[in-house]
Amino acid sequence: MTAPTFHTGVGRRTGSALADALLRPRVVALVGVSDDLAKTAARPLRFLRRAGFGGTVYSVNPTRATVQGETAHPSLSALPERPDHAFILTGTDAAVAALEECGRLGVPVATILAGGFSESGAEGVERERRLREIGWSYGVRVLGPSSIGVVNVREKLVLTANAAFAEPDLPVGGVFVGSHSGSLIGALVSRGKARGVGFAGLVSVGGEVDLSVGEICAATLDDPAVTGYLLFLESMRNADTLRAFALEAAKRGKPVAAYKLGRSVEAAELAVSHTGALAGEDDVADTFLKDCGVARVESFDGLLEILLLLNRLPARPSTGVKDVRPAVGVVTTTGGGGAMAIDQLAIRGVRVVPPSADTVRRLAEAGIAAGSGRLVDLTLAGTRYDVMKAALGVMQTAPEFDLVLATVGSSARFQPDLAVKPVIDSANEHAKPLAAFVVPEAPEALLRLAAAGVPCFRTPESCGDVIAAAFARRPPRAGLEAIALSGELAEGRMIDEAEAYGLFARVGVPHAPVAVLDVDVPVPELPFAYPVVAKILHPDIAHKTDVGGVTLNIANAEGLAAAMAGIRSRVEAARPGTRVERILVQPMTRGVGEVLIGLRRDPQVGPVVMLAAGGVLTEIYRDRALRMAPVDRDTAFAMIGEVKALQALAGYRGRPAGDLAAVADALVAVSRLATLEDVTVLEAEINPLMVLGEGQGAVAVDALVRLAVPGSDDAGKQAHR
Repeated sequence: MTAPTFHTGVGRRTGSALADALLRPRVVALVGVSDDLAKTAARPLRFLRRAGFGGTVYSVNPTRATVQGETAHPSLSALPERPDHAFILTGTDAAVAALEECGRLGVPVATILAGGFSESGAEGVERERRLREIGWSYGVRVLGPSSIGVVNVREKLVLTANAAFAEPDLPVGGVFVGSHSGSLIGALVSRGKARGVGFAGLVSVGGEVDLSVGEICAATLDDPAVTGYLLFLESMRNADTLRAFALEAAKRGKPVAAYKLGRSVEAAELAVSHTGALAGEDDVADTFLKDCGVARVESFDGLLEILLLLNRLPARPSTGVKDVRPAVGVVTTTGGGGAMAIDQLAIRGVRVVPPSADTVRRLAEAGIAAGSGRLVDLTLAGTRYDVMKAALGVMQTAPEFDLVLATVGSSARFQPDLAVKPVIDSANEHAKPLAAFVVPEAPEALLRLAAAGVPCFRTPESCGDVIAAAFARRPPRAGLEAIALSGELAEGRMIDEAEAYGLFARVGVPHAPVAVLDVDVPVPELPFAYPVVAKILHPDIAHKTDVGGVTLNIANAEGLAAAMAGIRSRVEAARPGTRVERILVQPMTRGVGEVLIGLRRDPQVGPVVMLAAGGVLTEIYRDRALRMAPVDRDTAFAMIGEVKALQALAGYRGRPAGDLAAVADALVAVSRLATLEDVTVLEAEINPLMVLGEGQGAVAVDALVRLAVPGSDDAGKQAHR
């Protein structure tokens, strides 16, 4: 009998067609499935049968006639019909061959379990290139390599080798999980089940040779069964698809939360500018996620607990310099538990405010003594339903709170129904969000709260983490999809300060007047008055003060000549082999304050603009605001409001006000460096931008720029593609 020939040339599935083949396949093939139940490759067949998957499952194993009591076929070509989804469970080399067979047969999606690709050296890189080539040439979509599989809980598709999915009765719900880590999807299911979290689907993307977290999640956006997304990210690769997904999720009102690994400092250590040092890999990832409308948590518990709150607390746009941070009101039956929650909120910058005089009066009318602190402690009386219910009713209608947190004590463990009933009954009576921190280990109480849709937390740390992350969530930036992401970065070259001023002037940043002098020529008449500052002018010397390359407050031509000679002597001593030939001279400029504005092009997520307090101590204070570039004026004012040191420039306690409008304009202008077409700016910085009095403007008095070397930029981007 001749094996059937399946239809090929199906094209690359995207959108709902991709979701059908990936998550709702009618026919599944397990390539290399094992008969030995102790082996990883045996699990998918066992899990599918135990879960009751209703589709057709074919086992492919060329060495056996049967596998786990079922017929085994020698190859994909020997199957009676074409699979929609092939899970390749073989070793590395056999996986490449199996994928090619999938391609020839027109299989829409193939998941590869095996590792041994780009992470394993040059041979692995070549194998991964081959996977990508097969996928593109045949149209088969590839999940992996190193993917532990996919799960669609509603469809009972447990197409995974993750041992955690031996768990019976997987919780069904609306949460969809996209994860770089395979083991973590199992951990989320087991921990989520204990918290009453129900899942629509979970996908482990592994090496993302083709399908990425963003594209997979985007394919499920129009599924009404999916109500929100949890992402476990190890890097920001494929940021373009992640961004596209997040923006569309926001349009549909489906919240997205992320936990990201990798708070590394290596990228910052290699940076030339303060901007690079203060906008390292993790800082940039954080900015990217926030600009995309994604809530980022710091804890694994927080990832599981945040979606309920995001469903009740809409993203909050920043309105400018004088933004008032959101406020939380805390009511408790246990003073110690409430204090723990307040501590965790406060260290994350969340305001916990006491009830107003009017709220205290209304509480008193309800028979509740509020006290005088931030905490409304009901003591043991709060274990009574009527007392807690009345207190929550007053707090939820008090205008000074943006969210009310009920902290429930020991009764939650021994009388879970009574302890959380007033919280559950109050949650939907008022528009203001209500959340609960359950102090003891009280799983039943947490399950009851979650089932009622009440955001609830089992530790004070996750309580603070989730509330802070939810308040920090902002709507996606308008026009974000137009920002080009970088790909592989080109080789860079520094330009000198005079050239840098010319580039900044192109985008509209004013700078102090400059004169470029030859060290070996007598000092000419300057086009501006003394006193002046003299600085080494050299493209390879970014931080001039570090090598003695700056002299301030020079009063006359004789002093300038001496200063130039001194700069040459100090710099050439500090940097043997360096020849000092030119000095840049500027008039001394004084303002009411200084700021730093910088731009950094990240290889994964693209250009980021930064605002910080200026000066040599910038990196120590780490007081800065970041956004994806370019930014508009409203965003610039929001950034100004985030930098604590700049509050002084708003006329704090009678101090002279600075021209913050000019700072905003300069920030917008610097961000436009990211859009220049004739040059690629890798790093740019003004430090400081001297802020003059209100209405008088701001001027750059120091600048550095690193540009891509012509030709290498295009080569790098082509390599990335």
